[in-house]
Formats: sequence, structure tokens, C-alpha cells
Amino acid sequence: MSLFNVFQVASSAMSAQSLRLNTVASNLANVDSAVSANGQPYRAKEVVFHATPMGNAGEASQGVRVTGIVESAAPPRMTYDPGNPLADEQGYVAMSNVDAVEEMVNMISASRSYQTNVEVMNTAKQMLLRTLQIGNQ
Repeated sequence: MSLFNVFQVASSAMSAQSLRLNTVASNLANVDSAVSANGQPYRAKEVVFHATPMGNAGEASQGVRVTGIVESAAPPRMTYDPGNPLADEQGYVAMSNVDAVEEMVNMISASRSYQTNVEVMNTAKQMLLRTLQIGNQ
């Protein structure tokens, strides 16, 4: 694998993790939402990644591609609030299915993955610079 492919692979992973961080931020912003734009309780969103070949044919390098953003299949949280106008006959309000703790874990994971890929790019850059220095001696 060429060192230039390292930049492509790391940058694709950084783009994917950036989208994941934005999705987590959206989920956390809606953790206490009872109604989303479609009139239903907000459903947590999850980013779906897919490994994709990078570089020339025959090389084994794999990048990351986002194939979509899907809604969580978890049921809404039911909160007892009989005075709420959105409450059902038993007094329960369907709230967002976002789990704040899970989203914080996702945020830390995405952030660390992004940082790791920055370090990969910096290391590859240093290797290329040292290779050039060898040629100048």
C-alpha cells in the first residue's frame, strides 16, 4: 500500500467519524423531545459505515464510506405526565428513545477514532518527509 493511500483511508475515516459526531450531537439535543418534525417522538439516529476499497486495483487498503443514517428501532420512552397535552388515556407521554449515556459513549468513541486517524496522517506525513530527506543527502 502506498503512503498516499494512507491519507485517503485516514481521511475517509475522519469524514465518517465527523458525521457520526454530528449525529450524536443531534441525538443529544433531542434527548428530551416529545415530538419531532413528523409529529412522532424523536427517534435516535445511527450512522452506518461500510468498508470500501481505496487506491489502485489489487491493493488491500480499505477506506470507510457512510452508507446511510438509520433510525433506532428501540421503543420510545414512556413518561407518566397526565397533565401533558400529548399524554395518552393512561397519562403517559411517548418521549425520545435517545439514551444519553449510550450517546456519550458514542461521542467519546467517535472523537478518539477521529484523533487516531489524525495521528495516522501525521505519522505518514513524517515518514514521507524523512524519505525526502534521505534523497537529499
